[in-house]
Amino acid sequence: MDGLAVPSHGLKLLSGTANRALAQEIAGNLGVDLCKVHLGRFADGEISVRIDENVRGNDVFIVQPTSPPADNLMELLLLIDAARRASAARITCVMPYYGYARQDRKDQPRVPIGAKLVANMIVTAGADRVLGVDFHQHQLQGFFDIPVDHLYAMPVFTAHYKRKHLNEPVVVAPDVGSAKMARGFAKRLNATLAIIDKRRPKPNVSEVVNVVGEVEGRDCILVDDMIDTAGTVSEAARALKELGAMDVYICATHALLSGPAVQRLTDAPIKEIAVCDTIAIPEERRFDRLVVLSVGELLSKAVRFTHSEQSVSSLFD
Repeated sequence: MDGLAVPSHGLKLLSGTANRALAQEIAGNLGVDLCKVHLGRFADGEISVRIDENVRGNDVFIVQPTSPPADNLMELLLLIDAARRASAARITCVMPYYGYARQDRKDQPRVPIGAKLVANMIVTAGADRVLGVDFHQHQLQGFFDIPVDHLYAMPVFTAHYKRKHLNEPVVVAPDVGSAKMARGFAKRLNATLAIIDKRRPKPNVSEVVNVVGEVEGRDCILVDDMIDTAGTVSEAARALKELGAMDVYICATHALLSGPAVQRLTDAPIKEIAVCDTIAIPEERRFDRLVVLSVGELLSKAVRFTHSEQSVSSLFD
């Protein structure tokens, strides 16, 4: 890419197995090769990691989302430790998806705060910086005792929907907590805002109660940070159609697509589901109305700016 390539000297880009395609795209955009890394298993199933290039004194970036299974997190920790013990000058953890982020508070007795525990492990392993995309909550940045650059996938989605020329678009927040994000999205699309008031009787089960805002005769974009079992967005899409909405679009940064998610999205009255490639989506979870947008260029720029000690905040515009 013009203007994006960086000198290879001093920068090493490593990748685990969680999302190698995204790491390859980032490397291509930067004009560097992925660092040679051996990732294997011992006979008992333990993960084996070895960096097969000299990284002494280099600026090392490790691309690895911590999506399930937990082996992805373990790979990341071992890669960080290997780079630290190989005398890397600085280690940046490029974490497109922050696993365990939903366990960010003690909302009932005798439960862990998993997001804080994962942050502690990453720092203890030896990371010097973290690059993340659309954390579940912004305050998760405070769980790390090292600098965190929190990127937003919103520009990727904004460009996608501007090309569609939607009919009087309405950006719909699936709950009150995501209203601020939806408002910013609506402003960039020159759209109006609606909010769904819902109750969640238990985890992964949602019940739509009311829609605040005008959606009749308009195209609606439901925006969220992730799609897990798709219960929230599928029920919300039905509620919007019942209120007279025209086409319903879904956009979410992280596509976990767990359990019945694919079937629910296929059955729901949804025109299109747009997600990012922060998590590798296997072929068996892909379907006709799923559109996967890349955050490779966004992360490439963030890596380049970090390496050259430039401000990353310009990517937020």
